[in-house]
Amino acid sequence: MDKTGSIQHGITLMRDKDIDLFRQGTHAGLYEKLGAHVFAHGGKTGTLFAVWAPNAQSVSVIGDFNSWTIDTHPLKLREDGSGIWEGFIPGLLPGSVYKYNIKSRYHAHRADKGDPFAFFWEAPPKTASRVWELDYDWSDHDWMKRRATVNKLDAPISIYEVHLGSWRRSVEEENRSLNYRELAIRLTEYVCKMGFTHVEFLPVTEHPFYGSWGYQTTGYFAPTARYGTPQDFMYLIDCLHQHGIGVILDWVPSHFPDDVHGLRYFDGSYLFEHADPKRGYHPEWQSYIFNYGRHEVRAFLISSALFWLDKYHIDGLRVDAVASMLYLDYGRQEGEWIPNPHGGNEDLDAVNFLRNLNEAVYRDYPDVQTIAEESTAWPAVSRPTYVGGLGFGMKWNMGWMHDTLEYFAKDPVYRKHHHNQLTFSLWYAFHENFLLPFSHDEVVHSKGALIGKMPGDDWQKFANLRALYGYMFGHPGKKLLFMGCEFAQRNEWDHDQSLEWHLLQWAPHAGIQDWLKDLNHCYRNEPALYEQDFAADGFEWIDCNDWEESTLSFVRSAKHSDEIILVVCNFTPVPRANYRVGVPRGGWWRETLNSDAVIYGGSGYGNLGGVEAAPVSFHGRPHSLVLSLPPLATLFFKAEG
Repeated sequence: MDKTGSIQHGITLMRDKDIDLFRQGTHAGLYEKLGAHVFAHGGKTGTLFAVWAPNAQSVSVIGDFNSWTIDTHPLKLREDGSGIWEGFIPGLLPGSVYKYNIKSRYHAHRADKGDPFAFFWEAPPKTASRVWELDYDWSDHDWMKRRATVNKLDAPISIYEVHLGSWRRSVEEENRSLNYRELAIRLTEYVCKMGFTHVEFLPVTEHPFYGSWGYQTTGYFAPTARYGTPQDFMYLIDCLHQHGIGVILDWVPSHFPDDVHGLRYFDGSYLFEHADPKRGYHPEWQSYIFNYGRHEVRAFLISSALFWLDKYHIDGLRVDAVASMLYLDYGRQEGEWIPNPHGGNEDLDAVNFLRNLNEAVYRDYPDVQTIAEESTAWPAVSRPTYVGGLGFGMKWNMGWMHDTLEYFAKDPVYRKHHHNQLTFSLWYAFHENFLLPFSHDEVVHSKGALIGKMPGDDWQKFANLRALYGYMFGHPGKKLLFMGCEFAQRNEWDHDQSLEWHLLQWAPHAGIQDWLKDLNHCYRNEPALYEQDFAADGFEWIDCNDWEESTLSFVRSAKHSDEIILVVCNFTPVPRANYRVGVPRGGWWRETLNSDAVIYGGSGYGNLGGVEAAPVSFHGRPHSLVLSLPPLATLFFKAEG
C-alpha cells in the first residue's frame, strides 16, 4: 500500500437506528458496527474504521502501513452528535497493525490507543490492534442443535476450570505454553476421559499482564494472541463441542486496567470510567470501574458478552466479581465511597446493567447460561428479572465453599464441634441456583493446594480429599473444580509452570484422579444427583445430627422417576461397623461408589457391593441398612429394590 495513503469519508456501518440504540444503551451488536471491518467500496477492498471518542479534537489511524504517522489517515467526526469518528482506508487488509492516535479537546492530551472493538491484537508485550476477519467453517452443528438440553438447569453440569497458559506446557521447548490447536487435541481428550461436562476458561480476552490471569482485560472482543489467532481459538471450541463438551468463558465487566493503550482516559476524558475516583477507581485492584450509568458503556459491555456467544459459540459466561459491582463501598473504608440517591451502598446503575445484560443474553441465546461469582447475601441473584432478580442462571456458592474447606482443614478429633459448618448450607441451598466451586482462587496467594489443606499423615490427607470430593458430588448444586485438583497437585498453582502431571506416576495421585473420573460418570448417569439440584424436593436428610461421630447421611431423588441415591459420609479416621441408617424403602441398596476402595488408594473397607434393607424402622423411615463405614470416606448407595 502507498504509505502516503488515502482515506475516504462518508462510508458507514452505523445507521440512524444503530445510533439511537447506542445512545439508549441497548445496542447488543456494536461489534458489527464499530472497530475495524474489512469492507468493499467503490470496487476497492479496504478497512472501515469507527471509534467512539466524543471528547476528541482529532482522531487518526496510525500503523505499520503508514509508518505510524499521525496526519496521514485522519478520521472524521459524524455530524449526528454520537461522538463516533469514521473513515475508510482502501487497500488495507487483514493482518495490518494499527492504533488510534487521539488528541483530546481537553488539556492538549494525546495518546495512542488500541481499538476497543478489535478482533485481534498483537501478542503481548506489544500492544497494537490488528485488522482481522472472523470467518471460520464451524463443524459443531449437532452440538449447537442440542446444547439446550446440555445447558439446562436440570442437566448434569460438572465444570473443569482451566487456565490455558499453564494447563500443560512443552517441556522440550523451554516451558512453552501450548497453543489453541495443541490444546484442542489434548484438552478435549483429557476432559472426555475425566467425564466433565463443561470446561471454563479463565479469561482469554486480551490482557497485557500475564500475571493477571486475564482478569485485567484490554481487548473485550479478542482472544489473547499468546496462543494463536481467533480462528485457532474457534478451532479449540469447535473440537470441544464436537466431543460433547460445553465451553464457559470467564468474563470481566467489573473493572479494567490502567494501561495507556487501553480504555482508561480514552479520549482525554473519563469516558468508560467514572470521573470521581470514589466511584471510578478500585483501590484493591488498582484498576478502573466502568460507568454503568452511561448508556454507551452499557452497550459496549453487553455487545462484548453477546459477541462471544455469537462469533465463538460460547455456551456460558461466568461473570467475575459481581459483588464488587453491586456495592459502592466494596473494598472501601468509610468516607471513600459515595452513597446512592437513597443513601444506600447499592450501585443502582450496576444492578440495572446486570439485569439488562442477562435479559439480552437469554433473549438472544436462551440455550446458554450466565453464572455469577457473587460472594454476599444479595437476594435473588439467580432469579428472573421480572420477579426482581438479577437474572443470572446460576450463582457460585461461596459460603458452602468456605465452610466446607474450613471444616476439612480441622483435625478430625475437633470436627464434632464444627458439625454445623456442613449442615448450615442446606438451610439456604435452594434460595439460589447454586454452583459449588473449588476454583483457582482457593489454590493461590499462599493458600496452598487442596491436598495441603487436609490434616493428618499422607494417607489421611488423600482420604480426606476423596471424602471431600464425594461429599461435593452428593451435595445439591452443580460442580466446578480447578485444574490440578483432580489429581491432588501438591504445590500451589503457578501460572508460569505446567501442572504437576508427573505426580500421576504415584498411586495416591492416580487414585484421586480415578475417583474424580468415577464421580463424574456416576453423577452424569444418575438423575437423582442432578435433576433437582435447585429444588428442596430433591434432597432429604436422613441424619444430620450425628455430630458426635462426625457422620452425615442424606438422600437425593430424581424428578422424573422414583430413583434415589443415599449418600453416607464418615469424616473421622475411625471405621464404624454396624452403623444403622434409616432408608425410605426396602430391597437391595447397591454400593455404587466408595471413596475408600483400594483402586482409589483406600483401605478397601466397605459393604461387599451392597446391603439388603431390613424392615426395621430407624431415623423415622420404615426400613434401615446396617453399614460398614470406612474411615474418612463417602459412600453412595442406589436403591434397586
